[in-house]
Amino acid sequence: MAELDITSPLLSSPSSYQPQTVLTVHDDQDSEPSNLQSSLPTTILHQNHNHGRTHNENGHHSSPNPYEFLRSGGFSVPASTTVDPFRNETPFISGIYEVIKIVLCLPIALARLVLFGASLVVGYMATKVALAGWRDKQNPMPKWRCRLMWVTRVCARFILFSFGYHWIRRKGKPAPREIAPVVVSNHVSYIEPIFYFYELFPTIVASESHDSIPFVGTIIRAMQVIYVNRFSPTSRKNAVNEIKRRASCNVFPRVLLFPEGTTTNGKALISFQLGAFIAGHPIQPIIVRYPHVHFDQSWGFISLPKLMFRMFTQFHNFMEVEYLPLIMPSDHQKQNAVRFAERTGRAMASALNVVQTSHSYGDLMLLMKAAQLQQEKPWIYMVEMARIESLYHISSLEAVDFLDKFLSMNPDPSSYLDQLMF
Repeated sequence: MAELDITSPLLSSPSSYQPQTVLTVHDDQDSEPSNLQSSLPTTILHQNHNHGRTHNENGHHSSPNPYEFLRSGGFSVPASTTVDPFRNETPFISGIYEVIKIVLCLPIALARLVLFGASLVVGYMATKVALAGWRDKQNPMPKWRCRLMWVTRVCARFILFSFGYHWIRRKGKPAPREIAPVVVSNHVSYIEPIFYFYELFPTIVASESHDSIPFVGTIIRAMQVIYVNRFSPTSRKNAVNEIKRRASCNVFPRVLLFPEGTTTNGKALISFQLGAFIAGHPIQPIIVRYPHVHFDQSWGFISLPKLMFRMFTQFHNFMEVEYLPLIMPSDHQKQNAVRFAERTGRAMASALNVVQTSHSYGDLMLLMKAAQLQQEKPWIYMVEMARIESLYHISSLEAVDFLDKFLSMNPDPSSYLDQLMF
């Protein structure tokens, strides 16, 4: 046996790198964890393919991944995306065409405003009649009251017409309530709730603040709304329990949720809240598009009066609604709402042809805080809060508080501090 000196390796390297069989285990989201499959044919690794391997000066193999011998791909934190899901592309009126169009549409806008007001008043009065004397809010609205609500639903269609949505392109059909008790949709504008009210008359989940909106609050109550305070764990838990109860009972209307939790510009799909997926019921995703050239209809970082004015002064606003195929949760996904939400999000993002990001309502809070403090580029303070909350367990309210303290130190335009203030 040859003598080994202190510099000799304990295990000698083979003269050539032999092919190895690698068992790839897939976590199929449509099947049980026990239905694991190996990838066939087997993967052959060759020495001359530099899959994460480098050569040092002595000719030995080295790898930046210290866990490669365990067949691990290493650990990495995904980089932040440069997508801004809240920015409206046309926040200002620009161009000769837009100016001429608005001037020509001003008389039309006045007529539309009258139609909008009349429809809102008639719908409000019909809703008040339908709600008169109804005290049992824990049970479904009686059928005769729902028939009265048809007046309000027709008024909702006239409201859409007044905003320039003379016709709305639909693709696919809504599944029966017995098959799909829960529907989810992307959220781009305040137009979608009006459309779904007319089209489906569902139960919705909304912020408690919506109840105090004049006229609108009364109509929302007629939809047997499930109120939730997004910053209260108890309120969120109660809302999830109520979603489960109503989705499980066919006498209630179907439940509509906007899992993104806020409006975006439609150029990305942000992180989903899990309320729609915890119950484990079949879900029908619905996607909404607003094709445009000169006027972005999204309710991004733009004021509501300005957005309404631009809609009133359009010849026509385009809207497309597509009902996607049902997504049936597997037994595993019924116990794992995160996987169910991810699967639904991928289906919607693929149909929309947009990217998915980890932004959330917390990023919008940061954006509004930075704008309130008159920052030149408030969007640079968005951090994809869904990922930050997961990695560092920092809530959106805490992040806004941190941003407030940071900006109180008067950083320079590049967001660096000349000196720390304690």
